[in-house]
Parts: sequence; structure tokens; C-alpha cells
Amino acid sequence: MNNNHLIIMAGGVGSRFWPMSIPERPKQFIDVLGTGKTMIQLTVERFKGIIEPENVWVVTSKRYKDIVMEQLPEVPESHILMEPCMRNTAPCIAYASRKIYSRYPDANLVFSPADHLVLDVPHFQDVVNESLRFTKDNDVILTLGMMPTRPETGYGYIKSVTSDNVGDIFKVEAFKEKPDITTAQSYLKQGGYFWNAGIFIWNVNMVIKTFNALVPEISAVFDKVEPHFFKEDEQDVIDELFPTCPNISIDYAVMEKSDNVFVYPADFGWSDIGTWGSLYTHIPADEQKNAVIGENIRMVDSNNCIVRSFGREKVIVQGLDNYIIIDDNNRLLICKMQDEQLIKEWQK
Repeated sequence: MNNNHLIIMAGGVGSRFWPMSIPERPKQFIDVLGTGKTMIQLTVERFKGIIEPENVWVVTSKRYKDIVMEQLPEVPESHILMEPCMRNTAPCIAYASRKIYSRYPDANLVFSPADHLVLDVPHFQDVVNESLRFTKDNDVILTLGMMPTRPETGYGYIKSVTSDNVGDIFKVEAFKEKPDITTAQSYLKQGGYFWNAGIFIWNVNMVIKTFNALVPEISAVFDKVEPHFFKEDEQDVIDELFPTCPNISIDYAVMEKSDNVFVYPADFGWSDIGTWGSLYTHIPADEQKNAVIGENIRMVDSNNCIVRSFGREKVIVQGLDNYIIIDDNNRLLICKMQDEQLIKEWQK
């Protein structure tokens, strides 16, 4: 039996992707790219051949359970883990790991965000397969680092020890916060720095051992929950105890403290597409550098825009440069590209 398991972290609200992403149906559950598939469906699809459908798990908010079941009918209902409140990625990873361990004590785990973009899926699959072979036989934490193509200030960075490697995999020296532009430029010039994609691969015993050593307060919560896994009262116990976990990311809780973290540098066309502007850079554009998603859209004397609209008889955009135009379900956004970081505030 294939002992590889995929855990999809799908609890975010995607507020910078308004008007498509709303609290009732955030970014991971919408067809951002206009392909007919939502982001979470694309995430599961790229693991086909690596992870069996019965080994897929989703950690999300209670309010999204029905959407997950609708969009991923192949995922067993008992594999949809519902957080009663947001507590960041460390409690999310601990919850999934402990539940999986209770039934699959030798599992090899991949943790992936639900809403990221991967353009070169075959290369991605090669990297994941090699990573799983590495973590199966080694008590290490492996994270995927993206080869930086520009001095990006919107991502955290991973600094590797270029002299300490096992084939294509390198020891991690440090995790770096999102830098300013000058620091980001210096990272690219120095080399050995990679974007932190938030994809983690490790065996379940290593997860539990690491949490026990570095975040015992989270382990203690799930010591109490563990007897209730796969039982009728599991959700009631989670609702009571999960909120007592500290609100902390896996980077702060574990990655920055552990001395046994490795990075696999890769370049498979990754983006977290956290904003409309970042999506724009990954969509084919016309001669005027307009990226258009949808139908019946005509661009006139406009340049460097991203436009998304479906279901309209005709959409005409004239005389705009560097604009975001998103038309969705009676909500319309027309915004300068340079001001997109304010979208999160404007929608309140």
C-alpha cells in the first residue's frame, strides 16, 4: 500500500483576491484561472500518481466542509479536519499529523497550501517523488525552495548551506522574513537563497518527535484529543480544545528552531498568487501586455491590465494602463495595479 499522504491546508480567507474571493467561498474554492477547476481541485490533481485519493486529507474551517465535499468527493469525510477557529499552520499540521499517526504510524506526509499555482506539473511531481524517498528513510524536515527569478519582497526566503548537500538537497541555515527590496537584491546576488513555498515533507514520526521537543504545548493539546480520533465525539473535543493552541506558524514554531531542516531547490513555475498582480505575471498576455481571463472581452488602447469577466454579452475596456478589472457575481473591482494591497482594506 502507498504510505504517502497529502494534507491540504485550506483554512485561509484570501481577502486580497476580492471580489472573487469572499468569506463564504474563499480563493482556494474558486476557479481563479478560468480553467473550469478550482485551486484546491488543481492542487489535488497535481499529486495524482503520487498520493492515492484515499490518502488525501484537508484541514479547513468548519464553515467550508460542505464546499470541500462538493469539490473533492473522492476525499473520505473522516479526512476533512475542521478547525473551529484559525490558529495558523503549526496547530493545523499537528492536528493532521496526530490523526494520521493514530491509523497510519509509518506515513510519509506532504503538507501543501490549497491555493498555489504550479505551471510545470511533471517537474513538480519529480521533485515531490524524490523528496518523499528522502524523508521516508531520514528523520528530517524537508521544505521546497523556489529558485528566485526576481528580488521579490512578498515572499519569505530560505538560506541554504551550499557546502552541505545530499545530491540536490541542501541543509537549511536560516529562514528569513519578507525582505525590503535592497535585501532581496542582495539575496539574489549572493545566491543560495530560495523563496519559501510553504510546502513541507516529512515522515509522521518526525513530525510528532519535533513537536514534542519544540512545541510541547501544542503536543499536549493533541495528547488529550488523540483518544477521540475517528469517533463520534471527535469534533466536539476539537471544538473545545483546538482554540487552546497558540496561534503560531510552522516557521516560527518549528522551522526556525530545528537544526534538521533541509531544502530542495526547484523551479516548476510556482506562485502563491496572493494578489491579482501576482496572477497577472503568470497569465499569457497580448501584444499590449493585457492578461485576459474570460469571454467577450475587448481591449481598446489599454496596456498592462488584468481583466476577468464571464457571462457578459460584451465587455470593453478603453484607455487604461496598469489596471485590475475583475467582474464577478454583481461585484466589480476597478483598481490601479499599484494600489492592489489596499483591496483588503477597501472591502471592509
